[in-house]
Amino acid sequence: MLKRIILALAMAGGPLSAAELIGDADKGEIVFRKCSGCHEVGVSARNRIGPELNRIFGRRAAAEKDGFFYSKGLARMGADGLDWEFKTLDAYLENPKALVTGTRMNFSGLKDPQDRADVLAYLRQFSDMPQNIPESSPTARAREVELPPEVLALVGDPEYGEYLANECQTCHQVDGSNDGIPAIIGWPAEDFVIAMHAYKQKIRPHPVMQMMAGRLTEEEIAALAAYFNGLE
Repeated sequence: MLKRIILALAMAGGPLSAAELIGDADKGEIVFRKCSGCHEVGVSARNRIGPELNRIFGRRAAAEKDGFFYSKGLARMGADGLDWEFKTLDAYLENPKALVTGTRMNFSGLKDPQDRADVLAYLRQFSDMPQNIPESSPTARAREVELPPEVLALVGDPEYGEYLANECQTCHQVDGSNDGIPAIIGWPAEDFVIAMHAYKQKIRPHPVMQMMAGRLTEEEIAALAAYFNGLE
């Protein structure tokens, strides 16, 4: 049975608007699948391409989050006083780049206000009731490919990765801009390695990336992962 989440208290104080009061967390969990390629939430959630989202309500934008490197644009907004509460999260989900110039969040936005209310009701549970998060609730992404532990344990040489990255940079920009091409700086090394092997195995359907990844050795992939992970 779908539960209707009533957001009882505003983190910043004051009465909530009608839009804030209505959000279906069960439906929001489904909407969150669009976010789960980059974000995790739940008891074992980790920072991945994007930060984990436990206790997001009331958090200062780009606040220190266990070593996660935020974009300069988001860090600037945080320094200017941007806090994540319903109105700011709603605006960010609607159009991330309109609210935060220079954000690395490569997402076109949720245009349906009810979708945004639902997903925020879902996320609010992990801010208001973190002690009640069941062990089965994390939305950690299943790996696209299962790789041997020794492959994931390879430590790449970032200097060699920088040399190899010249070809990557014909499309991907090291300054974090995307212009229609996803930014890949700051990626966790494990995510990068898994993504490249998914292209090698033709699980990810991009013929150019399949061709390029197919030419790389495991050591070269690890080197590229180390290089791009170290960029801010």
